[in-house]
Amino acid sequence: MPKQGKRYRNKASTIEATRLHTMVEACEIVAGGSGAKFDETVDLAVRLGVDPRHADQNVRGTVALPHGTGRTVRIAVFAKGEKAREAREAGADIVGDEDLIAKIRDENFLDFDRAVATPDMMAGVGKIGKLLGPRGLMPNPKVGTVTMDVTRIVRELKAGQVEFRVEKAGIVHVAIGKVSFGKDKLLENLNAIVAGLWKAKPAGAKGQYVRSAALSSTMGPGVTIDPSDLTVSTAA
Repeated sequence: MPKQGKRYRNKASTIEATRLHTMVEACEIVAGGSGAKFDETVDLAVRLGVDPRHADQNVRGTVALPHGTGRTVRIAVFAKGEKAREAREAGADIVGDEDLIAKIRDENFLDFDRAVATPDMMAGVGKIGKLLGPRGLMPNPKVGTVTMDVTRIVRELKAGQVEFRVEKAGIVHVAIGKVSFGKDKLLENLNAIVAGLWKAKPAGAKGQYVRSAALSSTMGPGVTIDPSDLTVSTAA
């Protein structure tokens, strides 16, 4: 096990390792930071009672965070003509059609965080799926990134919409903001994510849906959250 730094150990010493915290308590602790000299990202990890190997137990969705993520999101849009113009006006960082596809294919150009495509571009975009998919950059109609309404989706992504999906072990990882947001803004973002997770609960999920959860900053220890506090009523 790697040796942890002094700041990490100092922060960890203030947290009761075996105690389950409420969402309010967790946000308050994490908002205190770890003493790092930069604005740490705050991440949520939730273990769900699903088996992603089964198609009817996949969990995936998007959530518009009330206070955004605190980071600048670079957006690429695959579109032509009028839709390309709309994407640029909405604030997309990179816009192109076959030329952008070729640049990604030939130069491995992947200098963006999210990708959007109009439906007519998907045949070409699909040809570079092996490059986009593993990095979570493939446009997908299920999360609204394959659409003719490029203005709306670009603005939503710029405003702080985040995408989540369950990993092989049944865990969802998602950033909910920065330490500098403070307890209240972090809590509002956390509530939005929890509501999104429950909305995305698959029909095939059996038994306890939220098994465990923890909140942490980039350089800080995890703060465990009582799964019973991550409910629909709490997040509403």
